[in-house]
Amino acid sequence: MSGPQKIMAIAIDGPAASGKGTLARRLAAKYGLHHLDTGLTYRAVAKALLDKGLPLDDEAVAEREARTLDLSRLDRELLSTHEVGEAASRVAVMPGVRRALVEKQRAFAAMPPGAILDGRDIGTVVCPDAPVKLYVTASAAVRAERRWKEVVEQGGRAEYAQILADVERRDARDMGRADSPLRPADDAHLLDTSEMDIETAFQAACAYIDAAFGR
Repeated sequence: MSGPQKIMAIAIDGPAASGKGTLARRLAAKYGLHHLDTGLTYRAVAKALLDKGLPLDDEAVAEREARTLDLSRLDRELLSTHEVGEAASRVAVMPGVRRALVEKQRAFAAMPPGAILDGRDIGTVVCPDAPVKLYVTASAAVRAERRWKEVVEQGGRAEYAQILADVERRDARDMGRADSPLRPADDAHLLDTSEMDIETAFQAACAYIDAAFGR
């Protein structure tokens, strides 16, 4: 075996709060692969604009920031604020920003020995040739409950009904957008975690990956 065949690329897609990020990080650690949460790349562009006092509605400026982004220096904690998330939702719809970041994401996926990318359009747009594609999902009610518990366990206050409405609104936006809508790739393995804890989901994903790579 030689050349690109040595690259182990795994694409993980799914809706908000499906558990795909946690799963991707655990799988990357198990298989010794790089990991990229592609949602953070859009947040990083938004934060760069905010930090520099640049407009959030200028596509040329946002694309320029996207092209200078270093994907190895994404700080999850800094990029997870509500303000950055709101700004990211504005820049993420810009075709120029999406093109620039997809190029960078593909380059990241091609780094030896391989990478796991999670997001909304990995199997369909970013890495359509990935040998392993997982679509991780769960019912909106289950995903909202998970997010609610997360907030409460961290000492915060949240209304379940509001979180459920946010999840459903996010689903509608992600699945209904014209550019790279959220959907399973035709050859993706569906992993519904509605009735699974993270350990069960992890073991199911490992079994599928091992079978796909002939381990």
